[in-house]
Amino acid sequence: MPSKMTSARFIWASSETSADLFYACRFFAPDPFGWFEFQGKTYLLVNNLEFSRAKATARANFISSIQEFSDPLRSNPSAPEWSQLPAGVSLTHAAIILWLRQCNAPRHLIVPHNFPLALARDLEKSGHRIKIPNGPFFPEREFKLQHEVEAIKRACAIAAAGIWRALDILRQSNAGPARNLLWKNRPLTSEILRAEIDSAVLRAGGEPGKTIVACGLQACDPHERGSGPLHLSELIIIDVFPRDPATGFYGDITRTVVRGPASDAQRSLWQTCLDAQEMAIKQITPGVSGASIHEKTINFFNEKGYPTEFREDRWVGFFHGIGHSLGLDLHESPRLQDAHLQAGQVFTVEPGLYYPHVGGVRHEDVVHVTPNGAEILSNCPRPFEI
Repeated sequence: MPSKMTSARFIWASSETSADLFYACRFFAPDPFGWFEFQGKTYLLVNNLEFSRAKATARANFISSIQEFSDPLRSNPSAPEWSQLPAGVSLTHAAIILWLRQCNAPRHLIVPHNFPLALARDLEKSGHRIKIPNGPFFPEREFKLQHEVEAIKRACAIAAAGIWRALDILRQSNAGPARNLLWKNRPLTSEILRAEIDSAVLRAGGEPGKTIVACGLQACDPHERGSGPLHLSELIIIDVFPRDPATGFYGDITRTVVRGPASDAQRSLWQTCLDAQEMAIKQITPGVSGASIHEKTINFFNEKGYPTEFREDRWVGFFHGIGHSLGLDLHESPRLQDAHLQAGQVFTVEPGLYYPHVGGVRHEDVVHVTPNGAEILSNCPRPFEI
């Protein structure tokens, strides 16, 4: 029988944007660098700028500098190494190929779905075979260890600090002309409130994401960040999702509030969405299908008179997923509605209802799937009328 093919996992990326790379080596760097794993050993290729820091903090058995390979090639265009490389290869790609050869990397390399195409082609020209896995690059990332669950809980606490700051400012605000909210005698806008939220996140030790503060009609587009004045008695969606730079993990919390008296229609929308979230969280336990939770949420909204449909050139109702996995990426695989629930997974649960004549509502919390059900990791107030 033919021998089993020997292969290595290989990543070339920036760990600031590649959660897989950060997961592999627990080292943040803004510029792309290399990692590969072979026969239980891990290797890094970084630039001189990061070399000392990587030696001190990165998880790797062997760390090399890319300049070790590129500088001789740059200084001597007639270097014999050039003749061993594909024609037209860039200096950086040449250095990577030489590094892999020095480390005795196998010819077969397993790379992530977002691996650079040009590098893949140059590696193939140099004799490597590139394979992309059918599923996640690190399937084990789906199931969080206890220290990772605690890291997500801390990231959610950072998100909660931003929510607390938003609620505090809204309580201090009052109505101005045209029912605009005023804070410190000036118009309170989405931009100002978002800056205050992000400042609170920074003070709590986090890195802000693209925080959402969307009011009125803007809140009916779930990823609209919001702009302009905030208004009295309009629904305001506040979605805060920072990363904790100490661990790399994300938190994610959404709250919907009204500054001033709410209408009956707003109150009904808010309460129905909350009831749906509580119903969904109660269903989370190992063995349950996420698709069934999503479907039951849709049916619940339909029964309460909140159908999802296309009206006047836009979607209204509940037209996004019930939740997503959370970890070193803000949106990880699988989505809650695509998952077969198992202990160790972490999901957001975030039903939303969006109707332009009333406004938008979304409630979002983070849960850890345990053998006994859902453990809520996000501890944050949930006021409605402020």
